[in-house]
Amino acid sequence: MSETDTASTGYAAEFERWANVFTAHKAFSHPSELHGALCGRLATGSRIEEDEWLAMVCEHMGLPESSAEEDESLAGFMNEAYKQTLEFLKAADMSFHPLLPDDDYAIDQRLEALVAWVRGFLEGMALSAGESLGDAPEEIRELIEDMVAISQVSEDQDSDEESEQQLVEITEYIRLGALAVFTEFNPPEKPASEAPTLH
Repeated sequence: MSETDTASTGYAAEFERWANVFTAHKAFSHPSELHGALCGRLATGSRIEEDEWLAMVCEHMGLPESSAEEDESLAGFMNEAYKQTLEFLKAADMSFHPLLPDDDYAIDQRLEALVAWVRGFLEGMALSAGESLGDAPEEIRELIEDMVAISQVSEDQDSDEESEQQLVEITEYIRLGALAVFTEFNPPEKPASEAPTLH
């Protein structure tokens, strides 16, 4: 099993954890969409304060805004998810993966999750970068156009080898696209030793 496979397996388990949290709170939205929205904001250079992130969680899940403050397990889970997502996006080994269910799910469920993630990502980018996306390099603008097209794909798909292969390829394209956006909008962090010192 390659490192990428290991990472994606870890993400499948992570999807189950998110899905269980959403089910426990009777959330009406899709966990992949919230993860996509977070990634879209982080990828375009935003960093979200804890209270704003928890408010965003509650809004996406259809919960009263005080829910996360009152429910320590929800707040703890989501704060950890925020840190983990940012670390994966920053990781030099490109181990980041969108939060999606694994191959045990039917293809239409996996496509639904991918479409939800892409919609969330586009929403997060728009919230964070707004009109400056129009000034992004051509490859980023093309990627956004492709994502808009993917977000409108019908989720009724027959499960055959060709559809499976297409889904794998689109998922990888989205994964690398999210990393490309992150690289474009987030200048590399200087190692501590290079940080300016006060004399």
